[in-house]
This record gives sequence, structure tokens and C-alpha cells, in this order.
Amino acid sequence: MNLPSWDFRSTYKAATAPPYEPSLNSESQLPMKALFYPEFKKLTIAERPFPSFSGDEVLLKVLACGICGSELETFKNQSPRRIPPLIMGHEFCGTIEEMGADVTGFTKGDRVASNSVVSCGTCDSCKRGVTNLCKNRQIFGMHRGGAFGEYVNVPAHCLVPMPETITPQAACMAEPLANGIHIVNLTRHLNPKKVLVIGAGPIGLVTQQAFQSLLGVEVYVADLRDERLSISRELGATATINSSEEDLVAAIDRYTDQEGIDLVVDAVGSSQTNQQALKAVRPGGAVVLIGLYENSRSFFSYDIILSEKQLIGTYAATQQEIEESLDLIASGKVDVTSWVHYYSLDDGVTAFTDMMLARAAHIKSVILF
Repeated sequence: MNLPSWDFRSTYKAATAPPYEPSLNSESQLPMKALFYPEFKKLTIAERPFPSFSGDEVLLKVLACGICGSELETFKNQSPRRIPPLIMGHEFCGTIEEMGADVTGFTKGDRVASNSVVSCGTCDSCKRGVTNLCKNRQIFGMHRGGAFGEYVNVPAHCLVPMPETITPQAACMAEPLANGIHIVNLTRHLNPKKVLVIGAGPIGLVTQQAFQSLLGVEVYVADLRDERLSISRELGATATINSSEEDLVAAIDRYTDQEGIDLVVDAVGSSQTNQQALKAVRPGGAVVLIGLYENSRSFFSYDIILSEKQLIGTYAATQQEIEESLDLIASGKVDVTSWVHYYSLDDGVTAFTDMMLARAAHIKSVILF
């Protein structure tokens, strides 16, 4: 089979990593096709071993899988959070092909979406209901095989039934949208009236819509690209700010009569956007950090202490929030498809590179199987 690849080994020498060897289904040793990350700075469409599944897992035939910005960061920066060889992919939905002997509540052929986090169910965090903070958590495409392949093995407790009215194109966006819902739930008690989202990428756009649809608040969105800001306005942003052309903090002062914004979500995560977020938020307001562009060390404690500003980290979503996300998509109150680009698995390398290079108004790539 003549399969495409993208190889940057001329500029980076691959590090030695333990081989990725998923166990094989006892009934079949047939290979499957996958978008494979065999070594640093290389992506390729390859045949990989067929995944096995244990008693509490299902074998899922993948229908759609989105590419996450954290995976782009992994590839660009050779992040130690994802060590190749590996099949990435954690924003997915599919059809149950086979089930382990201990699985209940599902039937072969069911269409389901999955959480990106596999929680243990027994640690203190899980017992408190914050399964996204599980001490023993595994992430698809990081600690275990992901869904950039035709099949993936998934613990049944990660699955949520797909509403009949939504397509795989929409259902695979349940996980990123759930991240936005999680931010709303983390900050709901602060009763924000005006929210600023920095970054009109995939997480920024779903967070914008989560605040609009769940709280009905004014949402301002900042980005460096007019094409992305145009989409944000189409999705209902109160106002948008091109921070490459005007000072972001000055613009927020103008929109809020010098009071500052109640809540800022930094969906970029650079040292610059971290600092902008703290300056834009009003005294007593809150900044939520979700962007992973870099491991920033940009804060000055006096900026936070003297104005009694809150700084909140957020990570992934709970199982309940995945359910909320699918319900919100089914309601039609959010748009998770019109601004997304779709590709076949054979074009998976192009899907990855188009999103990473952010060509034109390209914001999000989803692979359809």
C-alpha cells in the first residue's frame, strides 16, 4: 500500500522511545489503517495492529475524530506529554463493534461519543465526582491508543449514547464543547455578566458558545486574525477585537466604561495572553487558563493580590459534562460544524498540517471514517 507521510527528520533527530505495541485481538490479527505518529516530527498513514479490548471495554469503530490543538502543540514542540510511537486522537465518536463480557447498558451497533479521560473511579478525586482530575487518569492518544485509527478500545464507563438527531461530524465535537461547559460550571458562582475569550480557535469558539447558550452573557472575543473573528461574530459574539491592530486592554476598557471585564478565558496560553488577561479583568474578577501554547511563567503576584483577582486552571471535562455537551448540540443552540473542515483518513496528514499551519480561515480539522 502506498501511504502518504510527512517527515521532518531532516531538521530533528528522533528521540529513542519505547515501541508502541497495542495487544492484538485474540480472534483477529488483521491490521487497521491509522494516522500514525511513529517518531518525533513525523506523521504517516500506516497499517497498525488491530486493538484488543478487555472485559469492561468495547471495540469502537470510529466514525469521526477531531484534531486537538494540544496534539498540534505536541507535534510542533516534541512535547514529552505524548511520546511516539503513538496513535493520537481523543475527540471521537463511533459505533460499538464488539463488547467485553462485563459491559452492560450498551448494545452492539450503538452510536456513542467518548470522554477523552479514562478515570479510575476509586481515587479521592473520582469519589468527589471530579473525574477529570483523577489521580490515575489516562488520556486517549497519550497514555493509551487514540482514535486516529479505524478502531479504538474504550472502557464502557467513558461512553455516552449519541442522540439520534446528531451526526458524527457534530458528535465528535462533544468533547471540546464539554471543555467550554466545564469552564462555565467552574465559574457559574461568580455570576459574570461580561466575558472575554482570548483566542478564536476551536476551544475559544466553543467556550464562547457555552457562555452564550448557558448563561446568556455578553461575550467579547479577541484574536490576531480577522478571518477567525468573523466566524466568532457569526456565532454571536457581542464584539470582537483584533489584538494585532489595537491594544486589547484599551479596547476592553472602552467596551466596559473603564471597569474591566468580569471573567477572562485565555484559550491561547502564551505569556503575552496571560498578561493581557490579568490586565483586562476587573478588580475582583477571574481569569481562567485553558490554553497550552506554552508553560508560561509570566505572573506577578502583586497583580493578583492587590486587586483580589482570581486565577483558575481548567482541565478537560467530567462524564456529566460530556452528556450536557451532546444535549446542547442536539438542541441546536450551538454550532459545532459550519466552521470545521472535514477530511478522509487517507487525507489525515493533510488534515493535521492544514490545521497546524492555520491556512486562511482554517480553524478545525476533523477526520471522517
